[in-house]
Amino acid sequence: MAGQDPFGVPSPDAAVFVISVAAELTGLHPQTLRAYERMGLIRPGRTGGGGRRYSHRDLELLRQIADLTSSGIGIEGVRRILEMDNQITALQARNAELAAELDATREALSRALADRPGPTPVARESRLPVLRQPEPGQSVVVWRRHLR
Repeated sequence: MAGQDPFGVPSPDAAVFVISVAAELTGLHPQTLRAYERMGLIRPGRTGGGGRRYSHRDLELLRQIADLTSSGIGIEGVRRILEMDNQITALQARNAELAAELDATREALSRALADRPGPTPVARESRLPVLRQPEPGQSVVVWRRHLR
């Protein structure tokens, strides 16, 4: 079945909970869940007949919204916090991609330099900043040419 692992356990994104169960599991009233959907804070899945279905990830988001509102943060504040949280997650993923790309570039350059005849690789590496591991607090800029 789609949305399940080999043992039949639904994925965190599988929309499996009806609104009454989601409300009970989060401690929120079903009308609150509907209101959050109208405000665009959550987007539950839908059945063919239009019924709402919530996933584990939706339940976690509902709990986060409830925690924020119960601490006195207004809905617009909650919306902005959720947006920033999503941006942080996306930036962290992009940062990990770029770090992996930089590591792969360093490795490829090191291999290419080691295979070239001429001065020892250590002497050549010292002239290529991309091959040096940065000291804490240092930055490395990698330029890439984009072909059109």
